[in-house]
Amino acid sequence: MDGISWTDLESDEQRAIAMLGDGVSAEFCDPVALLTLTRIGLVCGSRLTPAGNQLRRAAALQELASQILQELAV
Repeated sequence: MDGISWTDLESDEQRAIAMLGDGVSAEFCDPVALLTLTRIGLVCGSRLTPAGNQLRRAAALQELASQILQELAV
């Protein structure tokens, strides 16, 4: 998991992390994305690992900070 950033993930992998983090069943996630995320240690079973949660939170905070900076620039 070390060194993996949100932008390193494909869109279906990002979507799967977001869905699992929101409590959506893994059945609705792309199975190949889940396999990849499991292999790199971001998902275990049908839940995010602590590393997966951390990556999800970091991506959300970065997006929020970017939006706030855009609003301040206007």
